[in-house]
Amino acid sequence: MRFLVAPDSFKGSLTAAEAARVMARGLRTVFPDAEILELPVADGGEGTVDALLAATGGTSRCTRVRGPLGDPVEAVWGVLGDGRTAVIEAAAASGLGLVPEGCRDPRRASTFGTGELVKAALDAGFRRILLGLGGSGTNDGGAGFARALGARLLDAEGRDLPEGGAALARLARVDASGLDPRLRATELLVASDVDSPLCGPRGATAVFGPQKGLAPEGVKELDAALSNLARIVSRDTGREVADLPGAGAAGGLGAGLLWFTRAQLRPGVELLLEASAFEARLRGVDLVFTGEGRTDVQTALGKAPLGVAAAARRHGIPVVCLSGSLGEGAENLLTLGVGALASVPPGPLDLATCMANAAPLLESAARRAARLVSIGMRLGARS
Repeated sequence: MRFLVAPDSFKGSLTAAEAARVMARGLRTVFPDAEILELPVADGGEGTVDALLAATGGTSRCTRVRGPLGDPVEAVWGVLGDGRTAVIEAAAASGLGLVPEGCRDPRRASTFGTGELVKAALDAGFRRILLGLGGSGTNDGGAGFARALGARLLDAEGRDLPEGGAALARLARVDASGLDPRLRATELLVASDVDSPLCGPRGATAVFGPQKGLAPEGVKELDAALSNLARIVSRDTGREVADLPGAGAAGGLGAGLLWFTRAQLRPGVELLLEASAFEARLRGVDLVFTGEGRTDVQTALGKAPLGVAAAARRHGIPVVCLSGSLGEGAENLLTLGVGALASVPPGPLDLATCMANAAPLLESAARRAARLVSIGMRLGARS
């Protein structure tokens, strides 16, 4: 038997690499002679760098940058095993998890640090960069990112605007003449886990702003500020991008990348599976195990387990998904390539207990799943 174990992270408890290791350990207790390949995956959010470095044999680096509210943070990025591709996640510099819960304010938060990480990769000589957009705590339309790389955003008096999305209501002109020229010769591949436009009821502010700490009364204000950004930047760059799928990703950083760079926005899991040569790893595999912290309707919209299942389905390989919890819409995956869904907890447990015991619970769930597979194999042999 040959198994491929390809989970996403179980956020707050296990990285994708840790989850893969734990699941493989559970499977080996039932199939000690099986060949088990561990290939952690991601969809562009937190854990993207770790997953890709583990999958490709890459190396990590660390750069001190500005966090979402201006405080310095040590942001980890990396170089894939090919030695020529830098991999960065916006969450490492501009992530929601970098801001204490009581201080979260997407009106002031900035993507400047993400721009600094891209600049660090350029300074290190990389001209191929993979950037994951998930997990941001910002809503500035990529304005901070653009500033970090040399653009200026000016008010009617020609003064530089302060950081954050709220200030964009006063934007009158964009000066991109100082933008880092190396960007023109850089292949920037952007992994987006949402297809939202920049503004409107499906846009960055309305959908994701409240999750980042934005009060209900601030949604209209900040959406209007991003609308002004779109009007001014489109006028000054000649690029109309606000309504494109993914423009609203990471609080509009998707739009900023499209305005100020030659970025190619692609579905996150598709791009990251490609970077890890996932389909090539499927050769000779009999069964795939994937998983994540919570499987629900959002998973079927493009999260990592869906990408894993879609790839396995093309090769006729069955997939089992082990999830920390199963929410509404999880069963949609059963029509999209997942053969079986299973919850990691063996019974009712509170969230804190599950997260504190994620590793043994996941190992036990993998062991239970393996026993069911073993029974199925015996039934198949009798028929």
